[in-house]
Amino acid sequence: MRDFATSDDPQVQAQLDRLAALSLPQGRIGIEAIRELLDRLGNPHDRLPPVFHVAGTNGKGSTCAFLRAMLEAEGLRVHATTSPHLVRYNERIRLAGKLIDDALLAETLGEVLESAEGLAVSFFETTIAAAFLAFSRTPADACVVEVGLGGRFDATNVIARPAVCGIATLGIDHERFLLAPEEGTPQEPLARIAFEKAGIAKKGVPLVTQGYPPVATREIVAAAARAGAPLFMRGQEWSGSADAGLLDYRDDLVELAFPVPPLAGAHQADNALLAIAMLISQDKVVVGPLAMAMGLRSVRWPARLQRLGKGPLTALAANRDIWLDGGHNPDAGAAIARHFSGQSLHLILGMLANKDPQAIIGPLEQQAASVQAVPVPGHEYHEAGAFGTAARAASNVPEALAALPDDGLPVLICGSLYLAGEVLRLNGDLPD
Repeated sequence: MRDFATSDDPQVQAQLDRLAALSLPQGRIGIEAIRELLDRLGNPHDRLPPVFHVAGTNGKGSTCAFLRAMLEAEGLRVHATTSPHLVRYNERIRLAGKLIDDALLAETLGEVLESAEGLAVSFFETTIAAAFLAFSRTPADACVVEVGLGGRFDATNVIARPAVCGIATLGIDHERFLLAPEEGTPQEPLARIAFEKAGIAKKGVPLVTQGYPPVATREIVAAAARAGAPLFMRGQEWSGSADAGLLDYRDDLVELAFPVPPLAGAHQADNALLAIAMLISQDKVVVGPLAMAMGLRSVRWPARLQRLGKGPLTALAANRDIWLDGGHNPDAGAAIARHFSGQSLHLILGMLANKDPQAIIGPLEQQAASVQAVPVPGHEYHEAGAFGTAARAASNVPEALAALPDDGLPVLICGSLYLAGEVLRLNGDLPD
């Protein structure tokens, strides 16, 4: 699996060109290659501050954003690595609260790529090695690490002793990788997804999860038992709810209430609760209730039900709300539909060719006043016909916005994080 990246800095671009040439050798699974690469680099992953390791199908990035916001509100310096990037590759590596600068990024990527000669590592493995190397050389109090894909064989799963592991919501995605036949693994799709995500469990390290259907719960419980990880599952060891503007967290020892965070969508309350439970379940980093409340209020996570502000792009469709979301699987589609329940809106969709168009258009088609399909720049994408007979093609997002009727209805641009990144770039809204 490979992502694409560009940079205005020629030194960074030279390293990104080298990264773009990498691909995962067909048939190879496992984390032996990333272990060898890190060994060549002096095993920087063994010299990190306490790590908060987060997996999941949907919500893991938002959970990481909540964790970082609450840790930083406590006054702590926080490293973070998340994926994919939206506009700039630098977004993948945050050092002590700030995006890695171009000079250090170019130097670090160059060092990692030189060390990787002959290993045939992937884009993502190289990126994670670069993140861990940069983390190990910059003082900080905590690390927030988002799993890229799955968990068991993800490049981030080299961390032997994180402070805590978390698993966000589960759903069907990346079927080609996560549901590939393998002897000894569950056959039912959601059970297999749970099995893969729970592969991050570590002996003696709290494993904090959401609540799941029984078929997934069984796999999570079994994985925690095999690893010797204390399990903290929602609905059993902890619980939480969002009602009347309050976020309520409870376990056997603690009950806390906070204002509902500002990120749009009811599902974000669930992600915030998971982050709170992760902080409370571990004992390596102390974050008090006041810092939790401050972090929940200040959190930002672009392209997840984000209402776009003023900019060159939104000026093309003035006097209406324009929303942006990068979700692309059935659970994401359902969450988006819940947020806009009962509302008519115009859809501008761009989806990668390897994603199911029904994941997004299915839940939203009854609310769609119009549907326009746009390309996802730099990627193979679905044509308009994939979204139904009423869908029309537009060459790009600006053209789609300009073609909207003057009815004042809100607009939702969705279907791909890659498209979302292009939208943010066009609107001059760069993630920081």
